[in-house]
Amino acid sequence: MSNGDIFVGEIIGTAILILFGAGVCAAVTLRYSKARASGWIVIAFGWGFGVLAGAYTAAPLSGGHLNPAVTIGIAVDTGKWDKVWVYLLGQMVGAMLGAALTYLVYLAQFQANVEEKGSAEQPTPTLGIFSTIPEIRNPVANLITEIIATFALVLPILAFGDTKGLGESGVTVLVVSLLVVGIGLSLGGPTGYAINPARDLGPRIVHAFLPIPNKGTSDWGYAWIPVAGPLIGGVLAGVIHNVAF
Repeated sequence: MSNGDIFVGEIIGTAILILFGAGVCAAVTLRYSKARASGWIVIAFGWGFGVLAGAYTAAPLSGGHLNPAVTIGIAVDTGKWDKVWVYLLGQMVGAMLGAALTYLVYLAQFQANVEEKGSAEQPTPTLGIFSTIPEIRNPVANLITEIIATFALVLPILAFGDTKGLGESGVTVLVVSLLVVGIGLSLGGPTGYAINPARDLGPRIVHAFLPIPNKGTSDWGYAWIPVAGPLIGGVLAGVIHNVAF
């Protein structure tokens, strides 16, 4: 794969991932959305379908990593680092693009995010549409959660590559998508399961610049945890796979 193919593939695939993922968060969160308050299960499956669509789309060009933690885990496992920077750059650009597209899809709902006269309902906080927010703010616990959840993503992905039948059947991406749904349902409660530095940081940057009424803070004090935790989890998964498999 050429650097150009990797870069374009990761931009497109990650943009689709974030469009679906941030899109389902917007659908569940924003006022005047037909899917409002439909719940955590809907969010988990929305992100899973985002992985499905994004990774299958990017696979012919880049292999469909869409996640710096996956790229780093593979590099640690294989010792091949020469194209890592291309993957990471494409993923960040794609994540920001996907966040901007989500804003455009829900433009009317974001513009309606104002306090209405005579209504007891307050403007909807919007950061959780784009990036993760911990349910209980505890940096140590939050970091541990992101490390473990990302390890639970990357190690199986590396192991799936060892399973010959999965690759030949072409269903690896489908299985990974279901894995992401499972992580969301089982491990996503404490932090919102970033498990992907680009998925959190790119949209957080976009959120900081978008003209959303009453959007609130972009919470930069927390922003390092959904970056550091997944990267550590990806490195640990690469080391364990290299040693044990």
